[in-house]
Amino acid sequence: MTSSTATSSRLIRLALVGGIPLLLALLFLWAGGWLTPQRLSADKLVDTLQAAPGAQSGFRRNHAKGLCVIGEFTSSGRAGALSRAALFGEGTTPVTGRFAIAGGNPHAPDYAVPVRSLALEFTSPSGQQWRTGMNAMPFFPVATVQGFYDQLLASKPDPATGKPDPKKMQAFLTAHPEAKPFLAWAKQAGLSASWAVDRYNSINAFRFIDKAGQSHLVRWSMVPHQRWQPIAAEQKVDKDFLQRDLTRRLAEGPLAWDLIITLAGKGDRGDDASKAWPADRQTVNAGTLVLRRAVPQEGGPCNNINYDPLILPDGIAASDDPLLNARSSAYAKSYNRRTHEEARGAAGESL
Repeated sequence: MTSSTATSSRLIRLALVGGIPLLLALLFLWAGGWLTPQRLSADKLVDTLQAAPGAQSGFRRNHAKGLCVIGEFTSSGRAGALSRAALFGEGTTPVTGRFAIAGGNPHAPDYAVPVRSLALEFTSPSGQQWRTGMNAMPFFPVATVQGFYDQLLASKPDPATGKPDPKKMQAFLTAHPEAKPFLAWAKQAGLSASWAVDRYNSINAFRFIDKAGQSHLVRWSMVPHQRWQPIAAEQKVDKDFLQRDLTRRLAEGPLAWDLIITLAGKGDRGDDASKAWPADRQTVNAGTLVLRRAVPQEGGPCNNINYDPLILPDGIAASDDPLLNARSSAYAKSYNRRTHEEARGAAGESL
């Protein structure tokens, strides 16, 4: 057996146990997207999300279980040289956010879902908005929506065994070797004790446009002020421990994250979210996000916000990452469906 074959075999065994197929599927479902009308539409992809076990009417097709948070972002002024966006000038911008776990089941146990997210809506005094959805992982398994779709099909459980077909997983890894680093990362990554201690990354690249019209390729991260802690034994049996923990922490005082902007260096690409940029890249602390209050999502201010990553203010633009248009398209379809279901349910109750 060659070294390459042995490595592939180990990765396949890894992908078939320990919940990693679920991790990958949930991650890619978060990505959403479309290929071409002839091959894979946003409607078809959202149909796939709806067919996933646990998806429920009136809820997001993915990241259905979450908690609204309210706070503000105070700019440091340092990112103003990179972007003319108003929120990077001096001052404070109101923020409506949402913490969530992946999957379509709003009643899923927190300890069983490895993918966590933080979505934010910044609203400037002029009414311009910036919406961003970030995940607590360093990079994506693949760079294209075709790769996502191939992985989703490969990791679909066989009805006879309840597990993915090893041959399909082998074919996927052969066609998409770029997924192997993510599998290796997932093997050693540990769950934290709280949404409050996780670092949330944009994953995708964007472009900041400065006052002179110059473009800067960037990624960003929300880096917590709170010290990282591993999940505790008692949390591994509490299906709502993330919500209980965050509500308790915010009742005791505000929580903070720094918005760290990472600038692309030579050779860094904006169209490949599966590649981490080197750790020595220049960074800028754009300011501090402070969250002050948690609100249940049902009826909460975040519930009907579509955290479309392409809702951007003047001064921030999309890169050529194909996953961005994919996410935007799928988010819109999901939003329209769930709000229609909510309205239909409310009409039914009034009869």
